Amino acid sequence: MSETAITKQADEAYASPPVQRVARLLRHIAEGDAVNNMSQTARELGINRTTLLRLLHALEAERFIEPRTEGQGWRIGVGLITLTAQAFFSEDLVQTAVPILTQLSEALSLSAHLGVLDGREIVYLVRRVPNHAFASNIKIGSRLPAHAANMGRIILANLPRERVERLYAGIDLRPVTSHTAITPLQLHAQLDNDRALGLAWSDGNYEAGVSSVAAPIFDATNTPVAAINVTGQTTQFDGAERRAQIGAAVKGAARDISLRLGWCDSLKTNGANKDGGRPRPAQAAANNMRERSWT
Repeated sequence: MSETAITKQADEAYASPPVQRVARLLRHIAEGDAVNNMSQTARELGINRTTLLRLLHALEAERFIEPRTEGQGWRIGVGLITLTAQAFFSEDLVQTAVPILTQLSEALSLSAHLGVLDGREIVYLVRRVPNHAFASNIKIGSRLPAHAANMGRIILANLPRERVERLYAGIDLRPVTSHTAITPLQLHAQLDNDRALGLAWSDGNYEAGVSSVAAPIFDATNTPVAAINVTGQTTQFDGAERRAQIGAAVKGAARDISLRLGWCDSLKTNGANKDGGRPRPAQAAANNMRERSWT
């Protein structure tokens, strides 16, 4: 008997039919079968209706499935969603990001960083630098104002607008350079543009002669939990083709990290602005009112 056949035979010997039935049923529901037709689902799963009914009640008791709100049938429940999210979150953000940022830095010959939002500051957790004379000298643990630094901007851009307004209510937006947003309208206009692009660009916005671009990192709940960026001399960003290359690489790296954290690219925006970043006329009028009060 071949080694493959022996391995298969051993796997079958240790298989648990009840567990396999549960797994098949959950997969069936996740793929869109609401189990409206008990007989049909039972046939497709190769079990009888009584067993199927027992499995459904057991899974509902564990909150792995729940009744559909729009009618009869079942859908995946919050218990299973939470369990899956916890499994994804158990993989450390930094541990996940380091090899991807290392590769990104080497591919673009730019310094690469990862940061998280802490209040109104962005905190640097990862720094990877290329092997040449000019490289970022920012230290791990460094803090920069989120409204002025592009990793902070891209996280703020993907948060609900109301949360950003609460975060900066009554706060004096201090300028770092002439490019820094110092009023609510300026900040939201910048965040709207960043969100529309999916990237936050900086050309001398924080330091003269230095350019950078940042992209958001999302978790399994589609919440922006971090951001990455690459930084270098402005001359290293020269030309439309080069900027397109850098932007695509940063977006791709951010997407890779997000996927490893459980994010699904079919998810929609996290409520930052359902109109794609363009305020409606009524919203613009409301913004003008906020301009006078939020300083």
